[in-house]
Amino acid sequence: MHDIKWIRDEPAGLIDALARRGNRSDEAKAAAEALVARLRGLDNRRRELLTNLENKLARRNSASREIGQAKAKKDAVEAERLMREVANLKADIPTLEAEVKEVEKSLDRELAAIPNAPLADVPQGADEHDNAEKSRFGTPRTYAFAPKQHFEVGEGLGQMDFETAAKLSGARFVVNKGPLARLERALGQFFLDVHTGEHGYMEVNPPLMVRDDAMFGTAQLPKFQNDQFLTARGLGGADWGGPIDSVIFDDNALWLIPTAEVPLTNLVRESILSEEELPMRLTACTPCFRAEAGAAGRDTRGMIRQHQFTKVELVSITTPEKSAEEHERMLACAEAVLKKLDLAYRVVTLCTGDMGFASQKTYDIEVWLPGQNAYREISSCSVCGDFQARRMNARYRPAEGKGPRYVHTLNGSGVAVGRALVAVLETYQQENGSVAVPEALLPYMGGLKMIEKLK
Repeated sequence: MHDIKWIRDEPAGLIDALARRGNRSDEAKAAAEALVARLRGLDNRRRELLTNLENKLARRNSASREIGQAKAKKDAVEAERLMREVANLKADIPTLEAEVKEVEKSLDRELAAIPNAPLADVPQGADEHDNAEKSRFGTPRTYAFAPKQHFEVGEGLGQMDFETAAKLSGARFVVNKGPLARLERALGQFFLDVHTGEHGYMEVNPPLMVRDDAMFGTAQLPKFQNDQFLTARGLGGADWGGPIDSVIFDDNALWLIPTAEVPLTNLVRESILSEEELPMRLTACTPCFRAEAGAAGRDTRGMIRQHQFTKVELVSITTPEKSAEEHERMLACAEAVLKKLDLAYRVVTLCTGDMGFASQKTYDIEVWLPGQNAYREISSCSVCGDFQARRMNARYRPAEGKGPRYVHTLNGSGVAVGRALVAVLETYQQENGSVAVPEALLPYMGGLKMIEKLK
């Protein structure tokens, strides 16, 4: 969330940021100018109401004291006049307070819907076609046969079952079993071991269900509510009698996390850290849940885009001065696990039109998938500045003793376990349909070196 003081003092800054996100089109600039005018109008109205309210409160207090003084002087007329004035003020104040709350609610609603401002070095562009390649690692392998896509490999092994998953849960779910399930688990354990043992991240086992304010803090709400899964406790007193058209849930609903970024980042919400505690580096391997409301028709086959998937998340909480450096470090940590698996990939810097809502700057790591003959995203590392911290009221106290400042937050995949499984299956597939286990994962596979078709 943006600072209204910044918008009040430097409106051109937000106008330029939003115009850049809109690829500097005339429409984007006009919309940004209209939004800033609306924000400043709400801010001015709020400040006028607050001044009026403060004046009335001050007058009520002074008039109340004057009543006592008038009575002490036995000036009944003046005392009566002052009492009428106080009564009128008491009647006006609740109305003013309600107006202030309504304007503040409108202002907060507008501010919550505004994306973060891109950093100056983010490339200008409209969509993924304008992203800038930063680096590459490895050379895509060549095969003496036509490489298959991961779902063909998994189904051929008899260990990847989409049909049964659909019976259980519907589309965009999968049942992995046998050595393939173990390989998926091994990837998550391997990523955690590298990040905790070599990169200094602290492992966390967070809740998978969170409240509204946690989702708001990392900017999943309100803009992306249709991409989330909402749960409820019990049936609110209704009797369960089998499938029914509607169920009355109670009011205490929780959101399934779309990524561990949500609980990990919110660990510092509504707190003031000491500078000595920073940087704080956290990691978790969790199931993640996304409704994929905006992905209709995309990647309908396979494990690329699922409602439930496993991901190792990296989160950093740091000072403003260190956030850019921490972003590069986080990217290097995510790259390291892919290098250990000897998977070919490239890193791209997302352009202004393709970056996420809460991001100031994002690097995507795209792994090479031989079966698709394409690079596909496997990690996204973003620096958010103080955008999330303002939504969470997460601050730190500088060592030199100045007043509290907002922390900077960063998040990244280190990496998506399901997509890593996809990459391993496609990269290490053999002509006979088996899959070689990458050397880095052998300690996690109980001596298994080759995944073969179940008998």
